[in-house]
Amino acid sequence: MLDNKYTVIDLFSGAGGLSQGFVQSGYKILAGIDFDDAALKTYEHNIKGAQALKEDLFNEENAMQDIENHLNGEEIDVIIAGPPCQGFSLTGSRDMHDTRNKLYLAVVHAVERFQPKAFLIENVPGMATLYGGAIKQQIINTFEDMGYSVSVTDKPLLAADYGVPQMRKRMFFVGFKKDLNYDYFEFPKPFLESNDYIGTEAAISDLPSLENSLGEEVSEYENKAQTDYQKLMRKGAKYLYNHVGTQHTDEVKWVINQVPEGGNHKDLPEGVGTSRKFNEAWTRYHSQKPSKTIDTGHRNHFHYKWNRVPSVRENARLQSFPDYFEFLGTKTQQNRQVGNAVPPLLAQAIGDKMLVHLQSGFIKENSKEKELHYADQISLKI
Repeated sequence: MLDNKYTVIDLFSGAGGLSQGFVQSGYKILAGIDFDDAALKTYEHNIKGAQALKEDLFNEENAMQDIENHLNGEEIDVIIAGPPCQGFSLTGSRDMHDTRNKLYLAVVHAVERFQPKAFLIENVPGMATLYGGAIKQQIINTFEDMGYSVSVTDKPLLAADYGVPQMRKRMFFVGFKKDLNYDYFEFPKPFLESNDYIGTEAAISDLPSLENSLGEEVSEYENKAQTDYQKLMRKGAKYLYNHVGTQHTDEVKWVINQVPEGGNHKDLPEGVGTSRKFNEAWTRYHSQKPSKTIDTGHRNHFHYKWNRVPSVRENARLQSFPDYFEFLGTKTQQNRQVGNAVPPLLAQAIGDKMLVHLQSGFIKENSKEKELHYADQISLKI
Protein backbone atom coordinates (compact mmCIF):
# COMPACT_ATOMS: atom_id res chain seq x y z
CA MET A 1 0.00 0.00 0.00
CA LEU A 2 1.04 3.57 -0.52
CA ASP A 3 1.98 5.49 2.61
CA ASN A 4 -0.37 8.42 2.03
CA LYS A 5 -3.99 7.84 2.93
CA TYR A 6 -6.73 9.25 0.75
CA THR A 7 -8.72 11.99 2.46
CA VAL A 8 -12.51 11.90 2.86
CA ILE A 9 -15.35 14.15 3.96
CA ASP A 10 -18.74 12.63 4.81
CA LEU A 11 -21.88 14.67 4.07
CA PHE A 12 -25.06 13.79 5.99
CA SER A 13 -22.74 11.68 8.10
CA GLY A 14 -25.10 10.83 10.97
CA ALA A 15 -23.25 8.79 13.58
CA GLY A 16 -20.68 7.64 11.01
CA GLY A 17 -21.54 4.28 9.45
CA LEU A 18 -20.07 5.21 6.05
CA SER A 19 -17.06 6.87 7.67
CA GLN A 20 -16.41 3.85 9.91
CA GLY A 21 -16.37 1.59 6.87
CA PHE A 22 -13.91 3.88 5.09
CA VAL A 23 -11.72 4.05 8.20
CA GLN A 24 -11.62 0.25 8.14
CA SER A 25 -10.58 0.48 4.48
CA GLY A 26 -7.65 2.72 5.36
CA TYR A 27 -8.85 6.19 4.39
CA LYS A 28 -8.22 9.36 6.40
CA ILE A 29 -11.53 10.98 7.39
CA LEU A 30 -11.24 14.75 7.62
CA ALA A 31 -14.78 15.66 8.63
CA GLY A 32 -18.33 14.48 9.08
CA ILE A 33 -21.04 17.02 8.35
CA ASP A 34 -24.57 16.81 9.73
CA PHE A 35 -27.19 18.87 11.59
CA ASP A 36 -28.00 16.37 14.36
CA ASP A 37 -26.20 17.32 17.57
CA ALA A 38 -26.36 13.86 19.21
CA ALA A 39 -25.18 12.12 16.04
CA LEU A 40 -22.29 14.56 15.70
CA LYS A 41 -21.20 13.89 19.30
CA THR A 42 -21.17 10.17 18.53
CA TYR A 43 -19.28 10.82 15.29
CA GLU A 44 -16.57 12.92 16.96
CA HIS A 45 -16.22 10.40 19.79
CA ASN A 46 -15.60 7.48 17.42
CA ILE A 47 -14.11 8.74 14.15
CA LYS A 48 -10.76 9.73 15.58
CA GLY A 49 -9.00 12.70 14.04
CA ALA A 50 -12.07 13.86 12.11
CA GLN A 51 -13.93 17.09 12.71
CA ALA A 52 -17.66 16.87 13.44
CA LEU A 53 -19.16 19.92 11.73
CA LYS A 54 -22.73 21.08 12.31
CA GLU A 55 -23.93 22.57 9.05
CA ASP A 56 -27.31 23.20 7.46
CA LEU A 57 -26.82 21.49 4.11
CA PHE A 58 -30.08 22.99 2.86
CA ASN A 59 -28.06 26.22 2.77
CA GLU A 60 -25.32 24.58 0.77
CA GLU A 61 -23.40 27.69 -0.31
CA ASN A 62 -22.75 28.83 3.27
CA ALA A 63 -22.14 25.23 4.36
CA MET A 64 -19.50 24.66 1.65
CA GLN A 65 -17.67 27.84 2.64
CA ASP A 66 -17.69 26.81 6.31
CA ILE A 67 -16.38 23.35 5.45
CA GLU A 68 -13.59 24.85 3.35
CA ASN A 69 -12.65 27.20 6.21
CA HIS A 70 -12.49 24.35 8.73
CA LEU A 71 -10.32 22.21 6.46
CA ASN A 72 -7.73 24.98 6.05
CA GLY A 73 -7.01 24.18 2.44
CA GLU A 74 -6.47 20.44 2.92
CA GLU A 75 -7.20 18.57 -0.31
CA ILE A 76 -10.26 16.31 -0.39
CA ASP A 77 -9.74 13.11 -2.38
CA VAL A 78 -13.15 11.50 -1.84
CA ILE A 79 -16.61 12.77 -0.88
CA ILE A 80 -19.06 10.25 0.56
CA ALA A 81 -22.69 11.05 1.34
CA GLY A 82 -25.99 9.50 2.32
CA PRO A 83 -28.55 12.27 1.74
CA PRO A 84 -32.17 11.59 2.72
CA CYS A 85 -34.51 11.04 -0.22
CA GLN A 86 -36.97 13.89 0.29
CA GLY A 87 -39.20 15.73 -2.10
CA PHE A 88 -37.53 14.69 -5.33
CA SER A 89 -38.99 16.38 -8.36
CA LEU A 90 -38.51 15.56 -12.01
CA THR A 91 -37.49 18.81 -13.69
CA GLY A 92 -35.55 17.57 -16.68
CA SER A 93 -32.96 14.95 -17.55
CA ARG A 94 -30.06 17.31 -16.89
CA ASP A 95 -31.50 19.67 -14.27
CA MET A 96 -30.89 19.03 -10.59
CA HIS A 97 -31.39 22.69 -9.70
CA ASP A 98 -34.89 22.54 -8.29
CA THR A 99 -35.45 23.76 -4.73
CA ARG A 100 -37.09 20.45 -3.79
CA ASN A 101 -33.83 18.69 -4.59
CA LYS A 102 -31.86 20.69 -2.02
CA LEU A 103 -30.32 17.73 -0.21
CA TYR A 104 -28.82 16.24 -3.36
CA LEU A 105 -27.75 19.67 -4.51
CA ALA A 106 -25.50 19.85 -1.46
CA VAL A 107 -23.60 16.81 -2.75
CA VAL A 108 -23.50 18.24 -6.29
CA HIS A 109 -22.13 21.55 -5.05
CA ALA A 110 -19.59 19.86 -2.78
CA VAL A 111 -18.22 17.80 -5.68
CA GLU A 112 -18.29 20.86 -7.93
CA ARG A 113 -16.42 22.97 -5.37
CA PHE A 114 -13.83 20.54 -4.03
CA GLN A 115 -13.23 18.52 -7.22
CA PRO A 116 -12.45 15.22 -5.46
CA LYS A 117 -10.92 12.33 -7.32
CA ALA A 118 -14.00 10.26 -6.50
CA PHE A 119 -17.36 10.37 -4.76
CA LEU A 120 -19.91 7.93 -3.37
CA ILE A 121 -23.63 8.52 -2.78
CA GLU A 122 -25.81 6.05 -0.86
CA ASN A 123 -29.58 5.96 -0.89
CA VAL A 124 -32.68 3.81 -0.47
CA PRO A 125 -33.53 1.20 -3.15
CA GLY A 126 -36.60 3.16 -4.31
CA MET A 127 -34.33 5.84 -5.76
CA ALA A 128 -33.52 3.53 -8.69
CA THR A 129 -37.13 3.38 -9.88
CA LEU A 130 -38.39 6.82 -8.82
CA TYR A 131 -40.19 8.45 -11.76
CA GLY A 132 -39.44 5.36 -13.84
CA GLY A 133 -35.71 5.66 -13.24
CA ALA A 134 -35.54 9.23 -14.50
CA ILE A 135 -34.17 10.63 -11.22
CA LYS A 136 -31.36 8.06 -11.26
CA GLN A 137 -30.50 9.09 -14.82
CA GLN A 138 -30.73 12.75 -13.86
CA ILE A 139 -28.13 12.24 -11.13
CA ILE A 140 -25.85 10.34 -13.52
CA ASN A 141 -26.16 13.05 -16.16
CA THR A 142 -25.42 15.82 -13.67
CA PHE A 143 -22.12 14.29 -12.55
CA GLU A 144 -21.17 13.16 -16.06
CA ASP A 145 -21.53 16.80 -17.17
CA MET A 146 -19.20 17.78 -14.31
CA GLY A 147 -16.47 15.49 -15.64
CA TYR A 148 -17.06 12.27 -13.70
CA SER A 149 -17.58 8.74 -14.94
CA VAL A 150 -20.48 7.37 -12.89
CA SER A 151 -21.32 3.78 -11.96
CA VAL A 152 -24.60 2.78 -10.32
CA THR A 153 -25.57 -0.50 -8.71
CA ASP A 154 -27.60 -2.53 -11.22
CA LYS A 155 -29.78 -3.56 -8.31
CA PRO A 156 -29.60 -2.54 -4.65
CA LEU A 157 -26.75 -4.16 -2.74
CA LEU A 158 -27.91 -6.53 0.00
CA ALA A 159 -25.89 -6.09 3.19
CA ALA A 160 -26.16 -9.81 4.04
CA ASP A 161 -24.18 -10.60 0.88
CA TYR A 162 -21.21 -8.74 2.37
CA GLY A 163 -21.07 -10.31 5.83
CA VAL A 164 -23.64 -8.10 7.59
CA PRO A 165 -26.26 -10.11 9.56
CA GLN A 166 -29.09 -7.98 8.21
CA MET A 167 -31.37 -7.99 5.13
CA ARG A 168 -30.78 -4.32 4.40
CA LYS A 169 -30.79 -3.09 0.79
CA ARG A 170 -29.14 0.11 -0.41
CA MET A 171 -28.19 1.54 -3.79
CA PHE A 172 -24.98 3.42 -4.53
CA PHE A 173 -23.59 5.87 -7.07
CA VAL A 174 -19.79 5.97 -7.44
CA GLY A 175 -17.98 8.48 -9.63
CA PHE A 176 -14.35 8.95 -10.66
CA LYS A 177 -12.85 11.93 -12.46
CA LYS A 178 -12.68 11.19 -16.17
CA ASP A 179 -9.39 13.01 -16.69
CA LEU A 180 -7.63 10.63 -14.26
CA ASN A 181 -8.20 7.75 -16.71
CA TYR A 182 -9.51 5.25 -14.20
CA ASP A 183 -11.00 2.01 -15.45
CA TYR A 184 -14.76 1.58 -15.29
CA PHE A 185 -15.71 0.98 -11.65
CA GLU A 186 -17.34 -2.32 -10.77
CA PHE A 187 -19.04 -2.79 -7.42
CA PRO A 188 -17.79 -5.60 -5.16
CA LYS A 189 -19.26 -9.01 -5.84
CA PRO A 190 -21.13 -10.70 -2.97
CA PHE A 191 -18.93 -12.55 -0.50
CA LEU A 192 -21.64 -14.90 0.78
CA GLU A 193 -24.36 -17.10 -0.68
CA SER A 194 -27.79 -17.05 0.95
CA ASN A 195 -27.21 -20.36 2.75
CA ASP A 196 -24.06 -18.88 4.33
CA TYR A 197 -25.64 -15.66 5.63
CA ILE A 198 -24.80 -14.76 9.23
CA GLY A 199 -27.89 -15.18 11.42
CA THR A 200 -28.90 -13.16 14.46
CA GLU A 201 -27.80 -15.89 16.88
CA ALA A 202 -24.32 -15.97 15.36
CA ALA A 203 -24.22 -12.18 15.64
CA ILE A 204 -25.46 -11.51 19.18
CA SER A 205 -25.75 -14.73 21.23
CA ASP A 206 -22.68 -13.84 23.32
CA LEU A 207 -24.31 -10.69 24.72
CA PRO A 208 -25.99 -10.82 28.17
CA SER A 209 -29.66 -11.84 28.06
CA LEU A 210 -30.81 -8.86 30.19
CA GLU A 211 -33.40 -11.19 31.73
CA ASN A 212 -32.39 -10.37 35.30
CA SER A 213 -31.08 -6.84 34.80
CA LEU A 214 -31.61 -4.00 32.33
CA GLY A 215 -27.83 -3.66 32.03
CA GLU A 216 -25.69 -0.52 31.95
CA GLU A 217 -24.33 1.86 29.32
CA VAL A 218 -20.81 0.54 30.01
CA SER A 219 -20.30 -3.01 31.27
CA GLU A 220 -18.00 -6.02 31.12
CA TYR A 221 -18.37 -8.98 28.78
CA GLU A 222 -19.95 -11.89 30.66
CA ASN A 223 -19.46 -14.56 28.01
CA LYS A 224 -16.77 -15.53 25.55
CA ALA A 225 -17.25 -14.89 21.84
CA GLN A 226 -18.95 -17.93 20.33
CA THR A 227 -18.56 -17.30 16.58
CA ASP A 228 -16.03 -15.76 14.23
CA TYR A 229 -18.38 -12.84 13.59
CA GLN A 230 -18.57 -12.11 17.32
CA LYS A 231 -14.77 -12.23 17.53
CA LEU A 232 -14.56 -9.77 14.64
CA MET A 233 -17.01 -7.37 16.30
CA ARG A 234 -15.15 -7.57 19.64
CA LYS A 235 -11.75 -6.85 18.10
CA GLY A 236 -10.26 -3.78 19.78
CA ALA A 237 -13.04 -3.51 22.39
CA LYS A 238 -12.30 -3.52 26.12
CA TYR A 239 -15.84 -2.89 27.34
CA LEU A 240 -19.41 -3.54 26.24
CA TYR A 241 -21.22 -0.30 25.40
CA ASN A 242 -24.92 0.52 24.97
CA HIS A 243 -26.25 -2.89 25.98
CA VAL A 244 -29.27 -1.68 27.96
CA GLY A 245 -32.64 -3.39 27.96
CA THR A 246 -36.14 -1.93 27.69
CA GLN A 247 -38.69 -2.22 30.48
CA HIS A 248 -41.74 -3.69 28.77
CA THR A 249 -45.12 -4.06 30.43
CA ASP A 250 -46.24 -7.57 31.39
CA GLU A 251 -48.88 -7.40 28.64
CA VAL A 252 -46.31 -6.59 25.95
CA LYS A 253 -44.05 -9.43 27.11
CA TRP A 254 -47.06 -11.75 27.15
CA VAL A 255 -47.78 -10.90 23.50
CA ILE A 256 -44.14 -11.21 22.42
CA ASN A 257 -43.93 -14.60 24.11
CA GLN A 258 -46.62 -15.92 21.75
CA VAL A 259 -44.77 -14.91 18.57
CA PRO A 260 -42.76 -17.88 17.23
CA GLU A 261 -39.18 -17.50 16.09
CA GLY A 262 -39.22 -15.78 12.71
CA GLY A 263 -42.94 -14.96 13.05
CA ASN A 264 -44.97 -11.79 13.29
CA HIS A 265 -48.48 -10.52 14.13
CA LYS A 266 -50.02 -13.00 11.67
CA ASP A 267 -48.91 -15.85 13.93
CA LEU A 268 -50.63 -14.51 17.04
CA PRO A 269 -53.90 -16.05 18.34
CA GLU A 270 -57.14 -14.30 17.42
CA GLY A 271 -57.59 -11.14 19.46
CA VAL A 272 -53.96 -10.92 20.64
CA GLY A 273 -51.73 -8.00 19.64
CA THR A 274 -54.53 -6.19 17.83
CA SER A 275 -52.96 -2.79 18.55
CA ARG A 276 -50.34 -3.50 15.86
CA LYS A 277 -51.29 -5.20 12.62
CA PHE A 278 -49.06 -3.64 9.96
CA ASN A 279 -46.50 -5.68 8.03
CA GLU A 280 -43.56 -5.41 10.46
CA ALA A 281 -45.61 -5.56 13.67
CA TRP A 282 -44.62 -8.04 16.39
CA THR A 283 -41.74 -9.46 14.30
CA ARG A 284 -39.46 -11.87 16.15
CA TYR A 285 -36.09 -12.44 14.55
CA HIS A 286 -35.08 -15.92 13.42
CA SER A 287 -31.89 -17.14 15.07
CA GLN A 288 -30.53 -18.72 11.87
CA LYS A 289 -31.35 -15.85 9.52
CA PRO A 290 -30.17 -12.23 9.23
CA SER A 291 -32.36 -9.62 10.87
CA LYS A 292 -34.89 -7.44 9.08
CA THR A 293 -33.75 -3.92 8.24
CA ILE A 294 -32.92 -2.24 11.55
CA ASP A 295 -35.41 0.55 12.20
CA THR A 296 -34.88 3.71 14.24
CA GLY A 297 -36.54 2.51 17.42
CA HIS A 298 -40.22 1.88 16.65
CA ARG A 299 -40.23 -1.29 18.76
CA ASN A 300 -41.60 -3.58 16.06
CA HIS A 301 -38.78 -6.16 16.06
CA PHE A 302 -37.92 -8.52 18.91
CA HIS A 303 -35.03 -10.69 20.03
CA TYR A 304 -35.02 -14.18 18.53
CA LYS A 305 -35.11 -15.70 22.04
CA TRP A 306 -35.84 -13.14 24.73
CA ASN A 307 -39.17 -11.31 25.06
CA ARG A 308 -37.89 -7.80 24.43
CA VAL A 309 -36.72 -5.44 21.75
CA PRO A 310 -32.99 -5.64 20.96
CA SER A 311 -30.64 -3.32 22.82
CA VAL A 312 -28.79 -0.55 21.00
CA ARG A 313 -25.66 -2.74 21.05
CA GLU A 314 -27.51 -5.73 19.61
CA ASN A 315 -28.82 -3.56 16.77
CA ALA A 316 -25.34 -2.11 16.29
CA ARG A 317 -23.98 -5.67 15.98
CA LEU A 318 -26.65 -6.44 13.38
CA GLN A 319 -25.52 -3.31 11.54
CA SER A 320 -21.85 -4.52 11.80
CA PHE A 321 -20.62 -1.66 14.00
CA PRO A 322 -17.59 -2.89 15.99
CA ASP A 323 -18.16 -3.12 19.75
CA TYR A 324 -15.70 -0.32 20.46
CA PHE A 325 -18.00 2.10 18.61
CA GLU A 326 -19.93 3.82 21.42
CA PHE A 327 -23.22 5.61 20.75
CA LEU A 328 -23.91 8.78 22.75
CA GLY A 329 -27.13 10.57 23.70
CA THR A 330 -30.45 9.26 24.97
CA LYS A 331 -31.54 5.74 24.09
CA THR A 332 -34.02 7.21 21.58
CA GLN A 333 -31.19 9.16 19.94
CA GLN A 334 -28.90 6.12 19.97
CA ASN A 335 -31.53 3.95 18.28
CA ARG A 336 -32.06 6.60 15.62
CA GLN A 337 -28.32 6.83 14.98
CA VAL A 338 -27.97 3.06 14.59
CA GLY A 339 -31.07 2.69 12.41
CA ASN A 340 -30.12 5.50 10.03
CA ALA A 341 -26.55 4.29 9.47
CA VAL A 342 -24.97 2.49 6.53
CA PRO A 343 -23.58 -0.87 7.75
CA PRO A 344 -19.81 -0.32 8.12
CA LEU A 345 -18.89 -3.70 6.59
CA LEU A 346 -20.92 -2.87 3.47
CA ALA A 347 -19.28 0.56 3.31
CA GLN A 348 -15.86 -1.08 3.75
CA ALA A 349 -16.51 -3.47 0.87
CA ILE A 350 -17.17 -0.52 -1.46
CA GLY A 351 -14.34 1.51 0.03
CA ASP A 352 -11.93 -1.34 -0.67
CA LYS A 353 -12.99 -1.48 -4.31
CA MET A 354 -12.67 2.30 -4.66
CA LEU A 355 -9.18 2.08 -3.20
CA VAL A 356 -8.20 -0.35 -5.96
CA HIS A 357 -9.02 2.41 -8.44
CA LEU A 358 -7.50 5.28 -6.49
CA GLN A 359 -4.21 3.50 -5.89
CA SER A 360 -4.01 2.49 -9.50
CA GLY A 361 -0.37 1.41 -9.44
CA PHE A 362 0.63 -0.97 -6.66
CA ILE A 363 -2.88 -1.79 -5.46
CA LYS A 364 -4.36 -2.32 -8.91
CA GLU A 365 -1.80 -5.02 -9.60
CA ASN A 366 -2.68 -6.70 -6.31
CA SER A 367 -6.42 -6.03 -6.32
CA LYS A 368 -7.43 -9.67 -6.42
CA GLU A 369 -5.22 -10.47 -3.43
CA LYS A 370 -6.72 -7.58 -1.44
CA GLU A 371 -10.30 -8.61 -2.21
CA LEU A 372 -9.65 -12.20 -1.22
CA HIS A 373 -8.08 -11.07 2.03
CA TYR A 374 -11.11 -8.97 2.88
CA ALA A 375 -13.52 -11.73 1.89
CA ASP A 376 -11.64 -14.18 4.12
CA GLN A 377 -11.94 -11.71 6.98
CA ILE A 378 -15.73 -11.37 7.00
CA SER A 379 -17.16 -14.10 4.77
CA LEU A 380 -17.67 -16.51 7.60
CA LYS A 381 -19.62 -19.72 7.28
CA ILE A 382 -21.36 -19.96 10.65
